[in-house]
Amino acid sequence: MTPQTHIETHTIAVLVDNEPGALARVIGLFSGRGYNIESLTVAEVEAARNLSRITVVTSGTPMIIEQIKAQLDRLVLVHSVHDLTLDGPAVERELALVKVRGAGDKRIESLRIADVFRARAVDSTTESFVFEVTGSSQKINAFIQLMIPLGLVDVSRTGVVAIARGPEGLLNAD
Repeated sequence: MTPQTHIETHTIAVLVDNEPGALARVIGLFSGRGYNIESLTVAEVEAARNLSRITVVTSGTPMIIEQIKAQLDRLVLVHSVHDLTLDGPAVERELALVKVRGAGDKRIESLRIADVFRARAVDSTTESFVFEVTGSSQKINAFIQLMIPLGLVDVSRTGVVAIARGPEGLLNAD
């Protein structure tokens, strides 16, 4: 595999104006060019300046990743684009709610595994649990895989949120 065909996964943080249609314009850039979005989160981060932060996990060749960042940076509503994968150490987390149905030994085993993964039972009935688990996407994937044979019923995931380590931040960068 040549460096131009090597697929990489990058976490990109985009600071945008918090206005109607902003997310649609950013996502339209991805869909219009056939770029993949593996995870997407968005929330207002500074009400006084009317700013939102979009965190996108995407994959592609190094050239495609550079194109994505350049095209995002050209959008009028975008204040800044940061590739957290390249900018240095970052903290990434995801939250999932995982519903497991079971009785007897399967119920006990699901509680044991949840304890190992530091998952918390946020709902419990005599027939099921809803676990809340946070951590890396890999940790959540592993937890879900272990719950499948124990009676996995449903999964809801937030997508990745990420922030650079250290004293600098996006809000004071522009």
